[in-house]
Amino acid sequence: MLGQAALAMWWDIDAEVRDEFEHWHSHEHFPERLALPGFQRASRWADADGGPGFFVIYELAGYEALVSPEYQARLNAPSDWSRKMMPHHRSMVRSPCRVLDSRGGAVAGQAITVRLSPAAGGQERLRSHLRSLVQRLPTQPGLVGTQLLQTDTPAIAPTTEQRIRGLADRAADWVFIVTGYDALALRRLAEATLSAPALQDAGAAAGAITATYTLRLSLAAAESLPPDGVSSAAS
Repeated sequence: MLGQAALAMWWDIDAEVRDEFEHWHSHEHFPERLALPGFQRASRWADADGGPGFFVIYELAGYEALVSPEYQARLNAPSDWSRKMMPHHRSMVRSPCRVLDSRGGAVAGQAITVRLSPAAGGQERLRSHLRSLVQRLPTQPGLVGTQLLQTDTPAIAPTTEQRIRGLADRAADWVFIVTGYDALALRRLAEATLSAPALQDAGAAAGAITATYTLRLSLAAAESLPPDGVSSAAS
C-alpha cells in the first residue's frame, strides 16, 4: 500500500443512478481528491455479486492528508455535480485509517474487505493473528496483497458533504483487506479463514462483516486528468 494512512469507505448506490455515479466518481471526484496534498492513489471496487455496494479507498502519504486545510476546504465546498450525487450515497461507512501492516499489492482485480473489532481482551491476540495473515497470504495462489488498517477519526466538525448525505457517517474499527486475481480463491478465503466464526476464534468480536468486490477503477495521482470540462450525464 502506498503511504502510511488511508481513507476506506463503503456505501450503496441505487441501480438507476449507478452509471452517472461512476461517471462522476471517475472523471470529477477522483481527480479532485488526487489533486490534494498526500492523496496518492484512489481505487473503486463494486460488489462482486452485482449488488449495490461499493468499496472505495484512498491511499495517503501520511495521516496529515486527512486534516490538511486543502482537504477540509474541498469537503466544505463540493461542486454542483457532487451536491447532486452525494444524497445517493446510502449506508455510508467512512473510516480515516492508519496503516498498521501491509504487504504486497493493494490493487488487483478482486478484493475482500473485513470490517471488525477485537473482542474484550482479545486485541493483542487478534492483532497477532491478522499480522500473520498479512505476511502469509500474499504469496498464496490467486492472492497478491494484504493490508491491516485501524480507524482514527480526526476531531473535526461535520462537513458540508456529510450534511448533504443526511445521516451521520458510520465508521469501521479495524479493516482487513486482501487483494488477488482469482475470484474463487478470494471467495474461499472469505468463507473460511475470514469468516465471522474463524475471526471470533482468533479474538474478534461478534459481527465482523466480510464482503468481496471486483475492481472498477484504480487511479494514481500522476495519472489523474483535471476535471475541467467534464459534464454531468444528466443535468
